[in-house]
Amino acid sequence: MGFFSFTKSKKESLDKGLEKTKESVFSKLSRAVIGKTKVDEEVLDSLEEILISSDVGVNTTLKIIDRIEKRVARDKYVGTSELNGILRSEIAALLAENNSDEVADFDLPKTDTPYVILVVGVNGVGKTTTIGKLAHQFKAAGKSVILGAADTFRAAAIDQLQIWADRVGVPIVRQQMGSDPASVAYDTLLSAKATNADVVIIDTAGRLHNKINLMNELSKVKKVMQKVFPNAPDEVLLVLDGSTGQNAFEQAKQFTLATEVTALALTKLDGTAKGGVVIGISDQFKIPVKYIGIGEGLDDLQLFHRTEFVDSLFK
Repeated sequence: MGFFSFTKSKKESLDKGLEKTKESVFSKLSRAVIGKTKVDEEVLDSLEEILISSDVGVNTTLKIIDRIEKRVARDKYVGTSELNGILRSEIAALLAENNSDEVADFDLPKTDTPYVILVVGVNGVGKTTTIGKLAHQFKAAGKSVILGAADTFRAAAIDQLQIWADRVGVPIVRQQMGSDPASVAYDTLLSAKATNADVVIIDTAGRLHNKINLMNELSKVKKVMQKVFPNAPDEVLLVLDGSTGQNAFEQAKQFTLATEVTALALTKLDGTAKGGVVIGISDQFKIPVKYIGIGEGLDDLQLFHRTEFVDSLFK
């Protein structure tokens, strides 16, 4: 992996992107501790409500509250002025446990074959936009990228990916609407093999049909890709809309049941106060959050860096 530098501009973008969540959490937290000097049962009840309303999720919230209770019991006396720091450290610890494979930058492992990313997710979550921004980031890192338009269910999906390919300046493999997605994936990998591409990003159908159909379709795509590169895909990236809160949990549940998801991308965090969903999904599904979307710009898809994320929420 290349050297990672979380630049000042990236940090400022992250701070701005998480502003709504931060303001929501802190305004509620401030009200909860007014007139209180120590962290007691009433304060913890209020904190529990705040975390759940920020879409951290019930199970993860209870885990965080339990950690804080144990800390209060151990330290005997914990003032409300310390609560912010404690909450920050416990959430950072939780993310560290569930994101052990944190990625430093947009560099990739050295392999003899292209790094193949299969992208899944429902319509409307920002899947195609995420693919376009990923292509931009990899190209900026000096990688040759090729896109595969295997979401053949909608003509609009193919056209949208074409627009992104043109914007970023990378080739795309596409067929007509209604074509076999596995055929598109196969052709994409053949093209990548012929051109010695570094990265292949393949879009898939963005509809949450029943689990069996979804499983069968993704299994077929994988099987066909492995005829070209036996280890493909190297990554199955599930894109979720962070602004949908608990609905993102349900989508994660359905897709993890249907296929082996290896990484997550949480989009649209800049337009919501539900940024806590990143913490909950990471904890509940034990899948690394790899990317977060914090704005409309090409560079506003960032690698998830837990230390900086928590710092932006609780500084």
